[in-house]
Amino acid sequence: MLSRTLFVFDRLLSMSCFYGMVDIYYNRKLGKRMTRTRETDRSELYKGIEAIADDLRGSVDGWDFKQYVLGFLFYRYISERLRDDINKKEIEGGAEETFDYKDLSDEAVELEPEDDEEISDKEDIVDTYGFFIKPSHLFHNVVERASETDDLNVELREIFDSIIESSIGTKSEDNLKGLFDDIDTNSTKLGGTVAERNKRLVDILNGINSINFGDYGDRKIDLFGDAYEHLMAMYAKNAGRSGGEYFTPQEVSELLTKLSLNGRTKVNKVYDPTCGSGSLLLQSAKILGVDGVEDGYFGQELNYTTYNLCRINMFLHNIGYDKFTIAHGDTLKNHLLKSKEPFDVIVSNPPYSIKWDSDDDPTLKNDSRYTPAGVLAPKGKADLAFVMHILSVLSEKGIASVVSFPGVLYRGGREKTIREYLVKNSFVDAIIELPSDLFYGTSISTCIMVLRKDKTDDKVTFIDASADFVKVTNANKLSDKNIADILAYYQNGEDVDHKVRRVGKDEIEKHDYDLSVSTYVEKEDLREIIDIDELNNQINSVVGRIDTLRDEINAIVGEING
Repeated sequence: MLSRTLFVFDRLLSMSCFYGMVDIYYNRKLGKRMTRTRETDRSELYKGIEAIADDLRGSVDGWDFKQYVLGFLFYRYISERLRDDINKKEIEGGAEETFDYKDLSDEAVELEPEDDEEISDKEDIVDTYGFFIKPSHLFHNVVERASETDDLNVELREIFDSIIESSIGTKSEDNLKGLFDDIDTNSTKLGGTVAERNKRLVDILNGINSINFGDYGDRKIDLFGDAYEHLMAMYAKNAGRSGGEYFTPQEVSELLTKLSLNGRTKVNKVYDPTCGSGSLLLQSAKILGVDGVEDGYFGQELNYTTYNLCRINMFLHNIGYDKFTIAHGDTLKNHLLKSKEPFDVIVSNPPYSIKWDSDDDPTLKNDSRYTPAGVLAPKGKADLAFVMHILSVLSEKGIASVVSFPGVLYRGGREKTIREYLVKNSFVDAIIELPSDLFYGTSISTCIMVLRKDKTDDKVTFIDASADFVKVTNANKLSDKNIADILAYYQNGEDVDHKVRRVGKDEIEKHDYDLSVSTYVEKEDLREIIDIDELNNQINSVVGRIDTLRDEINAIVGEING
């Protein structure tokens, strides 16, 4: 019976593979896969940039080398965008179809107008884009002469400095300042001699130049942004825990943002107090469109390299310099965006359980962001300090979605006191338990805490989404369906067995303000139910059969021996 079953299974598997191949062949013959889409462009792009990044890395550690690959990708983007836009504008204004900004002399572009009331081409470009690039400094022109330039490392540094200097004294100065600081063109990591360093720089330029972004109009800009995000995800994955601190996986970013948007199609301001490379902030632009966020994107980041990556990410996703403000500094100690609050949408994946000064710093003890709870988060665990900060800058109609380390939901001491404050004031709208293995560098099952100030009841929605994922190699990922299901659980406001439960303050108080999902949502018992009596009957039947077979075998043996 077993052999027959395996035979049938094998035949079915073979037929499945055969029909799968026929289907692929059929679609190709019909031309169904010949039409270029953003997905096919993106897939080809990802394969190309992964190979290029791997080839370029050489002896330089991937984590250190990301600045070069990402920085030069940005340099190419701003060069091509500036060139393409100027070419289009000039040709529409009557210039020859062959006009190309890259062929102009630097002097022709930088000439001052004869009339003092007019502005120069250079000033107009800076006012529009936030920076100016001389024709000779364009990525394309530098690539063409790179292999024959003996002092390429010096020239590139001068080009980067020139781009930044073009913004000094203008409205874009703060968003350009120091943007290329992490690209050290004279670093010994690139080689022991100037010649070796220049050769590596030529390789980087040629590698970035070889990426095919095609000519798809506005989609070309999208593909630059896609390439940047994919490279950051790749580097974050390879870097483990340190990578997870600066990049949140796209599907988690999407869930957090959709929870905070809660169906809104227009919002005022989006904010992330620990913005990393900006992937969370940019989700609002992807979901609503750039115009869906009326007053811009705001974030603060402590790590200087990551702060630069975030600003580059904004430019690469076509967010104008006047639409974002990213500050560099420690949010808990020094909130640098106070003048920009409150915020309608807050999304954040703060670093887990980091140390902070807490009561040791007198200024923090009297900081109005933390004092309402009566205590400050413990020195060794700043998680709820971020939550208190977020709550303090949230608008009255706003929603905040914060990734939380599980311990903050049940630990005692000061953290319990802060949770009590949050629950009693009806600030906690939902707690969502996520699957494990979603984030880079940690396999732990995290949670999302949803905060709002305009609740009309005292209930907290607890959602167990720990099983809502798809397996991708050794990690877990949220699919589109998983995200849609979690959003539906949150928005519907109805109890679902083993998934969702809305709980009032009184019950939470009885559980000592424990906010763990497992305290309120009973997991479904998926263990097989075994009928002991039926099992005993089966065993007795088998034993009886064995006895019968033994008697038959003994009789046969007796006949043979007789």
